[in-house]
Amino acid sequence: MAKRGFGFSGGEKEKEGRKKISKESFRRGLQIFSYVLPYKYKFIVGLAFLVLSSLTFMAFPYLVGELFNSSTGSPDGLLQDINMIAMGLFGVILLQGIFSFFRVYFFAQVSENAVADIRRDLYSKFVQLPISFYEKRRVGEVTSRITTDVAQVQDAMSITLAELFRQTTTLIVGVGIIMWTSIKLSLFMLATFPVLVALALVFGRRIKTLSKKTQDELANTNVIVEETLQAINTVKAFTNEMFEVARYRTTLGRAVKTALSAAYYRGAFITFIIIGLFGGIILVIWYGATLVANGDIDGGSLISFVLYTVFIGASVGGLGEIYGKVQSALGATERILEILQEQEEPTDKGVKALREIPRVNGDIAYQHVAFSYPTRPDLQVLSNINFSVRAGEKIALVGPSGAGKSTIIQLLMRYYDVSGGSITVDGRDIRDMNMTMLRGNIGVVPQEVLLFGGTIRENIAYGRPEATEAEVTEAARKANAYDFIMSFPEGMDTLVGERGIKLSGGQRQRVAIARAILKNPAILILDEATSALDSESEHLVQQAMDELMKGRTTIVIAHRLATIRKVDKILVIENGEIVEEGSHEELSHNPEGMYANLLKLQFELS
Repeated sequence: MAKRGFGFSGGEKEKEGRKKISKESFRRGLQIFSYVLPYKYKFIVGLAFLVLSSLTFMAFPYLVGELFNSSTGSPDGLLQDINMIAMGLFGVILLQGIFSFFRVYFFAQVSENAVADIRRDLYSKFVQLPISFYEKRRVGEVTSRITTDVAQVQDAMSITLAELFRQTTTLIVGVGIIMWTSIKLSLFMLATFPVLVALALVFGRRIKTLSKKTQDELANTNVIVEETLQAINTVKAFTNEMFEVARYRTTLGRAVKTALSAAYYRGAFITFIIIGLFGGIILVIWYGATLVANGDIDGGSLISFVLYTVFIGASVGGLGEIYGKVQSALGATERILEILQEQEEPTDKGVKALREIPRVNGDIAYQHVAFSYPTRPDLQVLSNINFSVRAGEKIALVGPSGAGKSTIIQLLMRYYDVSGGSITVDGRDIRDMNMTMLRGNIGVVPQEVLLFGGTIRENIAYGRPEATEAEVTEAARKANAYDFIMSFPEGMDTLVGERGIKLSGGQRQRVAIARAILKNPAILILDEATSALDSESEHLVQQAMDELMKGRTTIVIAHRLATIRKVDKILVIENGEIVEEGSHEELSHNPEGMYANLLKLQFELS
C-alpha cells in the first residue's frame, strides 16, 4: 500500500527539536536573551524574589526538626516554644507565597514582553523576505518558527530559567546544610542517593521518549482523519471508505502499541520509586537513627536531614528535566535566529509609511533578459527576451503553460532579479529603483484572488489603507462590485471568510479590481483574470477591467485569446523565448504561427 503524506517522522522531529548543548550552541542561544535587556530591571527584581523564595523555603525542614525537638522536651536555642515554632512555619509558608507571587509576576512581565518583541520581529521579517526564501521552505515549517519555537523560548524565559536558578539554589544550599548537620550522614546519603537519581533519570528519559513517540503516532492518526474528511467526496467517489478505515486502524494500532510500551515503563518506574527511592530514604533514616541512638545528632536534626534529602533529590531530578528543556530551547533559538538573520528585500520603509511614492510614467523595456530560478540555476527559464511597452500601452503575453509568461511578470515585480540583461521603467534599471517605489506603481489582479479574512471594505481598502469611505465606494462602483456588495445585509461590512470563501469567483475578482483601482497604479498586471469565470461573471469582470486599464500601462496574461483582441500588441512566448510579436489581426493571419494555431485550437474546443 502506498504511503501517503509528507513530513518528518517522530524520530526526525525529536532530532530537530532537541539540540545537543555545546559551547557554540550555548553562545548562540544567549543571543535571544538580547530581547530581555529592555526589561532587565524587572528581570533582576524577579530573580531577587526567586532567591528569597528559595532561601525562605529552605528554612522549612529546619523548623520542622526544631518542632520535633520541642515536642520531645529537647529544644535548642531560642526555638523552645511549640507555638512559636508553628507560627514560624506559617510565616515561612506565607513569605514563600508572597515571594513566589512576585517572582511569577515579574518573570511573566519579562517573558511576555520579550516574546512579543520576538514575534513582532519575526513577523516583520516574514513579510520582508524575498519570494526565493519561501520557494525553499514549506509554509508549515516557516510558521512553526513563530508558534512552536517561540513558545519554547517563552517557556525557557518564564519557567525553565526560573526553575534552573531555583533548583540550583536548593541543591547548593541543601547540600551545605546537610553537611553542617552531620558529615557522617551526609557522606552516607551522597554515596547511595546519586545511584538512585541516575536510575530515575534513565527511566524518565525512556518514558519521555516513548510518550513523545505516542504523541507523534497519534498526530499521524489525526492527519489521516483530516485528510479523509477534507477529501470525503473523493473517498466516496472511489468507494474507498473501508480502505480509509483500515488505514486509520493500522496507524491507531501503532499508537496503542507504543502507548502500552510507555505504560510498561511507567509501571516499572513507579515500582522503582516505591522500592528504590523510598528504600534509600529508609536506609538514610536507619543510619540516622543509629547516630541518634549514639548521641551524635538529635531526632529533630534527623527529621530535618531527611526533608533536606528529599529537597535535594527533587532538585537533581528537576535539573535533569531542565537540561532536556534547555536542549529544546537552544534548538528553537537557533531556528529563530536563522530567520532573523536572513537578508531582507531592500525596501524603503520611510517612503511606504508616508505614502510618498513618486509616480512613474509607465514606459517598460526588457533588454536581452535571461533568467534561471535560484533553486534551479541549471535550467534556463527565459532567454534573450526583448520588448518594450510605452506608457498607457496594453500588451498581452500568450503561450502554453510553463512557457515563462508569469516569470516575465515576476521579474518586473522584482520577486527575482534577472540573471542577464536588464528591465527598465522610464529608462531606469529597476535594480537601481527603490523596491517600495517600484511595486507601489504596479497593480496586480491575479486569476486566483485570495482575500483576507476581514470585511469587503477592508479588502478593498488594502489597496490604499488611508482611503476615505467615499473613495472605497467609488472604487467598488468602477469595479462593478457595488451592486452585489449592497445586496448583502451587512453591505461593505460583510465578512468574506477565510481566503474569501464566502464570495464567488467573479465577486472576488471584482473586489480585487476595486482594490487595484483604489491603489491607482501606473502599471497594471492582469494575470489570466477571467479565464476561470462563467460568461456572466466574465462580462462583468471584463467591463471592470476595461475601466481599470484606462490610461495605464497594462500587461495581460491570458489563455482565453478572445479577451485580448483589443490590446495594442501580443507577445507569443514558447520555451522562454518570444517567438511571435504583433497585433491580433497580424498574428491571426499567419497560418504557420503559434498564435494562429492556439486561436484555431480554442475555437474548435469552444
